[in-house]
Amino acid sequence: MIKTAHLFLILIYVTTSLWLIVPSEIGANEKVKDLPWSFKSLTRPSIPPSSSAFEKNAIDRFIHHRLQEAGLSFSPRADRLTLLRRLYYDVLGLPPTPEEIAEFLEDETPDAWERWVDRALSSPHYGERWARHWLDVVRFAESHGFETNRERVNAWPYRDYVIEALNSDKPYNRFILEQLAGDDFGIDVATSFLVGGAFDLVKSPDPKLTMEQRQNELADMVNTTTTAFLGLTAGCARCHDHKFDPIDQKDFYQLQAIFKGVQHGERNVRVSLNADDRKEALELNERLQVIKKSLKNYRILPPVEFDHNIDPIEPIQAQYVRFSIDSTTGGEPCIDEIEIFTQGKRVNVAPNAVELKSSGDLPGYAIHQLKHINDGKYGNAKSWIANSIKNSWVQIKLDKVYTIDRVEWGRDRLGKFRDRLPTRYRIEAGPTEDKMKIVASSEYRLARNSNRKPKFKSPEAQKIYEEYEALQNRLKALTQQRTAYAGRFVNAGPTHLLHRGDPLLPKEKVNPGFISVLKADSLPEATRESKRRLALAKWIADKKNPLTPRVIVNRLWHYHFGQGLVPTPSDFGRGGVAPSHPQLLDWLASEVLDKEWSLKSIHKTILLSHTYQQSNRPHQKGLDRDASGRLYWRFTPRRLEAEPLRDSILATTGALNYQMGGKGFKAFKILLENVNHYFPRESWGPSEWRRMVYMTKYRQEQDAVFGAFDCPDGNQVVPNRSRSNTPLHALNLFNSKFMLQQAEIFAERLHRELPDRSTEEKIQHAFKLTMGRNPKDNEQQSAKALIENNGWLVFTRALLNSSEFLFIP
Repeated sequence: MIKTAHLFLILIYVTTSLWLIVPSEIGANEKVKDLPWSFKSLTRPSIPPSSSAFEKNAIDRFIHHRLQEAGLSFSPRADRLTLLRRLYYDVLGLPPTPEEIAEFLEDETPDAWERWVDRALSSPHYGERWARHWLDVVRFAESHGFETNRERVNAWPYRDYVIEALNSDKPYNRFILEQLAGDDFGIDVATSFLVGGAFDLVKSPDPKLTMEQRQNELADMVNTTTTAFLGLTAGCARCHDHKFDPIDQKDFYQLQAIFKGVQHGERNVRVSLNADDRKEALELNERLQVIKKSLKNYRILPPVEFDHNIDPIEPIQAQYVRFSIDSTTGGEPCIDEIEIFTQGKRVNVAPNAVELKSSGDLPGYAIHQLKHINDGKYGNAKSWIANSIKNSWVQIKLDKVYTIDRVEWGRDRLGKFRDRLPTRYRIEAGPTEDKMKIVASSEYRLARNSNRKPKFKSPEAQKIYEEYEALQNRLKALTQQRTAYAGRFVNAGPTHLLHRGDPLLPKEKVNPGFISVLKADSLPEATRESKRRLALAKWIADKKNPLTPRVIVNRLWHYHFGQGLVPTPSDFGRGGVAPSHPQLLDWLASEVLDKEWSLKSIHKTILLSHTYQQSNRPHQKGLDRDASGRLYWRFTPRRLEAEPLRDSILATTGALNYQMGGKGFKAFKILLENVNHYFPRESWGPSEWRRMVYMTKYRQEQDAVFGAFDCPDGNQVVPNRSRSNTPLHALNLFNSKFMLQQAEIFAERLHRELPDRSTEEKIQHAFKLTMGRNPKDNEQQSAKALIENNGWLVFTRALLNSSEFLFIP
């Protein structure tokens, strides 16, 4: 008799064989009838009725509705320190400074949290933090991979493009268009997306191997495009119809036909400066600074700066001085202090200034008041903000007539804030209010980021300015054409459907096209190469495409909370996991469309929700009913990823180099042979202490310290990093040369910033830098004992290894 186990094996064999023989026929007629949820048209769902006092926006209503079904409710709001640290780690990838924490905790205005959210989203560090997420999704790396793994020395411009696109809140549909067809828009560097994958440099005389290599390149482009933008694993249809989703093998080759003319390689694009040109730019800037000083002698002043500006005045008798503003760098103008001088002596400090007037003050802010305009105190916390962007002014009446000869002013003398700067202004003065005249203005300054020419008071000034302008033009020309690994484009030949994906077994010819079940028409075979990519980009970015908005809002949710509403961010098909809150997902997707594809608007909506602002504290009922936290009854804390972890350590020790853009730094010494050999660096300095997003990313190689923290290797798309917990993490953070060096630098910072203070005060400062708070009594005592017995380096190293420092709270 045939045993039961044998019958089971035979059944499996027969079933599998039938599956392989007739993949197209099985389910081919059913795919339209039973579409996966993500393929169905997007409609804005109704918002559930309010059911909790904690609710702040529509997100909270959807979340609380599901919580109620599970017998759960929201956790209370987190304390303000936790919220600010969460916001900074999450949005910026850096900890808030003690000064920022103090300012936030003192800000008791009703809209304080919203303003700090806006502030975080407007920071250039936002782009640096969130670009790394996108680079994971699109398998960005700066070497070719495979056995040679040669460096791509000009791949970095794409990284800078992504950072800038996110910082400027480039509409997401435009972001899609540029990455697939940027050469049609003059944004050439964006097409680096297409050729960001691994590339086998070693070719073979065997034509079959060469054809297979080319098929792998094209499959990588198809797979990355469909997973990144559509959340579909179309690459699974390369050899047969997709086993789970309504994607035919023909669909795959229609998509492949769109990329048929894309070749790996470099081309000239408009990007930032490379290393050589940066040197020339430095020399140009030095000469420009000399010229600016010369122009000062002719009363042509430098561009306005955020911290300090001086406007010399021909001596004039005045009791009234008015500062009028016509435009700013953005937002209502802010000035922290206006100083009026006569022969080096300031005359407008109380009691000499007897009356202040303005066009209107921004209401509701205790720190921004008219009285701060001449209180002798600098900084944002003692400043004035007008209530309108244009035609705003502030006026100072002195106690008597003085012969004034200069006015000094600034947005923030402390240099922390870089916004709301007046760029077009005029200063009027006179003995009476009705006899004031213009004595200084921005017209006599070099323009800030514009082509406006200043007024000249002599031919010599004009000549010097012409040299200045020529140098500026040369500096501008340096950025016009550079080399970037952005692909080359050739005429696309015919594309055939390949039997079982074998390039030696071509079947019928297919035209370029999209995924047929979504009612997308194919393109004529004669469609030009660039127009094929443009047509694909427009189809993906079309508001009627139900996948694109759902996928991107889920990615944003995923990175804010550590898990998406759809836990498989790049698989919205049947092989993925269904959304935990499908109506919320569709509401967010509808929102991003209504907000013209603004990603920052979705960020803000999420960050303002109570769902995001909840306490992270667990309770037994929540753990019993939803241990994974998919219902969001609390904010689940999580360890920082490798990049913000390294960046935060450097920021805390004071070593972080904030230089943005350009060629990255290298974590390896490279032995250049036919096959590149990579050896981790043994020592680090300021040029390597930049943010980790600027670390040159080599495929198959990991940073010796932080690579262990689940960094992707660049060979595959990584939409969802794993979060492992291994002994290597503790060993690297405690004993590596990098960490020992940073612990020493941290200790030096404490002694440098508090040279004459007690051990207790230095301990308090260290806690504020790492955790944003003062130590508790037992922590203070333990820290002091640790220092007395083992020294400062052991103490600082312990703080940099504390869970409170390493986790998003």
